[in-house]
Amino acid sequence: MAGKLTAAQGTGILLVTANVGSLFEDPDNLQKTWLREFYQTVQTHRPHFLAVHCQEVGGKNYEASMSHVDSFVKELLSSDAMKEYSRARVYLDENYKSQEHFTALGSFYFIHESLKNIHQFDFKAKKFKKVVGKETYSETLESTPTLEKEKFPQDYFPECKWSRKGFIRTRWALPDCSFDLVNIHLFHDASNLVAWEKSPSVYSGTRQKALGYVLDRITDQRYEKLPFYLFGDFNFRLDSKQVIETLCSAATMQTVRAADTNEVDKLIFRESDNDRKVVLQLEKKMFSYVNQDVFRENNGTSLLEYDKELSVFKDRLHELEISFPPSYPYSEDSSQGKQYMNTRCPAWCDRILLSSSARDLVLKPENEEKSIVYDNIGPNVCMGDHKPVFLSFRITAGAGKCCQRGEQIFREAPL
Repeated sequence: MAGKLTAAQGTGILLVTANVGSLFEDPDNLQKTWLREFYQTVQTHRPHFLAVHCQEVGGKNYEASMSHVDSFVKELLSSDAMKEYSRARVYLDENYKSQEHFTALGSFYFIHESLKNIHQFDFKAKKFKKVVGKETYSETLESTPTLEKEKFPQDYFPECKWSRKGFIRTRWALPDCSFDLVNIHLFHDASNLVAWEKSPSVYSGTRQKALGYVLDRITDQRYEKLPFYLFGDFNFRLDSKQVIETLCSAATMQTVRAADTNEVDKLIFRESDNDRKVVLQLEKKMFSYVNQDVFRENNGTSLLEYDKELSVFKDRLHELEISFPPSYPYSEDSSQGKQYMNTRCPAWCDRILLSSSARDLVLKPENEEKSIVYDNIGPNVCMGDHKPVFLSFRITAGAGKCCQRGEQIFREAPL
């Protein structure tokens, strides 16, 4: 899009979710590539309002890697590619010493200089306040009034002693509408062997419980209900039992048990003929399938029938059609941009979900179909073990509640 960016055709919105854990393990290589692809996406879609929700900020070894976060943030705030974004809010949950609160979430919001009137909600004062300048918050997010942050209770995922899973919510008012943006990280599959035992898996039940908790929390009576966009690493997995039974329908299964405990150590699926070739080897942290192309051909969409975890929430959450390959687990080898790791069954973990009223804002009849894009970033290069996922759309003038004069903005929400 050439020429000066204006909001005359409505407000351009770009939402991005990115699990960035890998970037802090190898900042010299991965981070440069990641930022280049991210900037390219921003330049292609040229949003007025840009929201980036990150998970695993600081990486898996966050005590050692957290120092790399500051340089990543500085680069984003000062880069040439972002110079037209005159206001920014950055929220980083970096306080890993506070185990009862630490989520490793990072939420970044950038506002283009052409967007004149934007306000952010103060949850303590219960009113919107004008956004000026660039501000970064870390360490004390629990007491930061412009967000709500919660870590899931420990008993939600007892297998993981110090789970970093939770959510951060912010609330925004553009000239034409107000909405909530929620950064979320749900529980992973701890063991492929456990995930395969039954359909749906025990892990999908844990994620369902946590997601239900978030939905109840962000739609309760404390504040006015607004459209919301929920984007992050949901860790949604394909139904393992059904996928494996389909991929290995003609194979025979061999069970290997540990000598000392007699527990199942691995499952080996072999072809009945063809020299009993191994089709799939399954271990706690191994999913080694003979033909990765099944996850890439036609963007893996033949496997979407096994992507079932969202169906429980079909009346409360919506998603645009997925037309990109599973977003996880990609190889972290910088030369293997399209290769999956043999650790997990590839799945669409990284998603952007919408409430019914938020979907209506995106799918307004006057919104041309081509102006709505739901896709991944960096499909051909290594972006770490997750490919970021984005949604680009326009909010047309007068689409939502009109806040033009400020009455809506400064009216206190009901208690």
